[in-house]
Amino acid sequence: MKNTWFNNGARLVAGCSVLALAQGAQAQDASSDFMLEEIVVTAQKREQSLRDVPISISAIGGEKLNNFAAGGEDIRLLSSRVPGLNAESSNGRVAPRFYLRGLGNTDFDLAASQPVSIVVDEVVQENVILKSFPLFDIERVEVLRGPQGTLFGRNTPAGIIKFETRKPTQEPEGYVNASYGTYGTGSMEFAHGGGMSDSLSGRLSLLYTKRDDYIDNEYLGENNALGGFEEIAGRAQLLFEPTDTFSALANFHFRSLEGTSSIFRANILSTGSNDLNGNFDRDEVYFGDDHGNPQEYDSWGASLKMVKDFSNEMTLTSITAYETTNGSSLGDIDGGNPDNGPGFIPFQSSTQDGIEDLDQWTQEIRLSQQATDELFYQVGFFYFEGDFTIRTTPFFVEDTLVTHVNRTWAFFGQLAYDITPDTTVTGGIRYTDDDKELDATFAVGNAFLETDISRKAFGERVSWDLAINHVLNDDVSIYARAASGFRAPTIQGRDIAFFGAPSKAKEETIMSYEAGFKATLAENRLRWNGAFFYYDISDLQVTAVGGATNSVRLESVEEVIGWGFETDIEWLVTENFSLTAGLGYANTQINDTGLRVPTCGSGQCTPLDPLDDDGFALVDGNPLPQAPDWTINFVADYHKMTENGEIFALIDFALQGDTNLLLYDAAEFSTSGTFELGARIGYRFGDDMQHEVAVFGRNITNEANLKGVIDFNNNTGFVNEPRVVGLSLSTRW
Repeated sequence: MKNTWFNNGARLVAGCSVLALAQGAQAQDASSDFMLEEIVVTAQKREQSLRDVPISISAIGGEKLNNFAAGGEDIRLLSSRVPGLNAESSNGRVAPRFYLRGLGNTDFDLAASQPVSIVVDEVVQENVILKSFPLFDIERVEVLRGPQGTLFGRNTPAGIIKFETRKPTQEPEGYVNASYGTYGTGSMEFAHGGGMSDSLSGRLSLLYTKRDDYIDNEYLGENNALGGFEEIAGRAQLLFEPTDTFSALANFHFRSLEGTSSIFRANILSTGSNDLNGNFDRDEVYFGDDHGNPQEYDSWGASLKMVKDFSNEMTLTSITAYETTNGSSLGDIDGGNPDNGPGFIPFQSSTQDGIEDLDQWTQEIRLSQQATDELFYQVGFFYFEGDFTIRTTPFFVEDTLVTHVNRTWAFFGQLAYDITPDTTVTGGIRYTDDDKELDATFAVGNAFLETDISRKAFGERVSWDLAINHVLNDDVSIYARAASGFRAPTIQGRDIAFFGAPSKAKEETIMSYEAGFKATLAENRLRWNGAFFYYDISDLQVTAVGGATNSVRLESVEEVIGWGFETDIEWLVTENFSLTAGLGYANTQINDTGLRVPTCGSGQCTPLDPLDDDGFALVDGNPLPQAPDWTINFVADYHKMTENGEIFALIDFALQGDTNLLLYDAAEFSTSGTFELGARIGYRFGDDMQHEVAVFGRNITNEANLKGVIDFNNNTGFVNEPRVVGLSLSTRW
């Protein structure tokens, strides 16, 4: 069934592409009084039209995000909504892992380094907990594929997901959205902004979202024992503009989350098959512990952005920011109990991991100028300092505290020169210095026992990129780009809690090439973008998780080759009907004859790779884990005016192709053709259509898609969110 959906989805997107070409060819000379709005992005730290940026970019507006988030979903809702993007988490609503063009990191540790960077209002969110800040009052999301090391620094070899929140304006405006659905899933979002004086404006945004516990623990006879959450978040902004040439934007934000972390389910995969078996029931678990997988995090942060314009079109920008978080998640790792499983569970395993006193400081200063009609440049300095302590509680031994400290600084510069009115060459360079340190202690009662476990890592690198963008005509531009990038050396210390030693991975480097086009056709009613890419990575940092050794070990892969394409289309078919579709393909291959990793510890899996004498899998030739070969997304949006208002209907789906879940290949630990379907139908009314009532559904067919596995104790897995249907109300002013 899933493969049928996947194949039909691929045909649908391909059909849209053909129709788009036909429509574009037939309608070049047609005229109409409706058209697509121009997309303006800040991918290169300045406002530009999407078609003028020589990078593969997808942009999603805040209103579309609201449709995807109607069922209380978190930042993982972006998965497969953009060509080439995958997202998952084994830590519930915190610590998401992102993958672009197949590149990511399956490491679940709270100190894990990720090659996809999250940037919110020009501030990097480096730690995995900071990456999970809830989405509300968002203006736009920009997904930048490929290395972005020149302007955004290390740890961006795969790309960036960049969020822009709505900013204060002098004009008073705001909204209230409220929804309620199955499992007691509810949310309320509020925002209001406007002028407070001629030079001061502000905006306040608040979010409350929750879900009731709905999963019974049948082993302990507890009804509605887990599965719920409650989250509150807010953002306050003040924009001070005393003159036309100076502005200061202050931002304060917070987040408080309490609920259930990921639900691990024992033996939901049978030996030899990757289909969910009869042990899987969304509404039941058989946990031997009564803790209920609790999760709790509190975070807050603040930033100050100051911009000074000079008379010669020169601009000086300073961004100072601070982020902090504390909290923990506890997981029933075996997903059941040894007494009655389900299935064979040799021993019980629960672990709690948490962050104590994370502090992140960042400072960026950059100078930019439109020096001549043909030349634009920007130069800058960036400083990052982060430190935090991870407390791991295995319950059968004393707690372990591992402190991580990271300091990095960089100089960067970029030039864009119009060699002709239609051709622009852009080049950038960055020098980065990165320093990391790890120290471990053990908690003995109320005291801490110092250890001699300490590791350091240092890296420095010059990154660069070079691109050319050529405007063929008023409708089409083409570009080519070569870019280098790197991920700083990484230290992994979680195994200290389980009598192991820390592991280190050396610096990772990537060389990437892409070529693409951006077209606006049919009298600005159709937008079509596409790109082909190829990359070669040396010393890719990957994590071998679990297996017979029950370890979390960093490994450096000698070489990884990746290639593929992505394309997206936005088509305003009529004034009342629009289609959006995206298609991405990524082929990744590990080239390392010496890389060997442990397979499942339970003996219940079926490795498909060659095994060495120790039973370790030789993974040479495998695709990267969590790297789907195909990603497909589609949205159809229809609205029609009536005598007193407007009816509307929106339907969307996202599909994901063949995906290995681990470094080694096993019959049980892969997925194929998973999908989710959503819809929203409603009515708008009022003088300015400012009121709305709608019914919505997320994961309408209640697909149970395997998102990840734990392979050391039994064939444990975790899945996507359940079907949520409900009613939403909103008004804006």
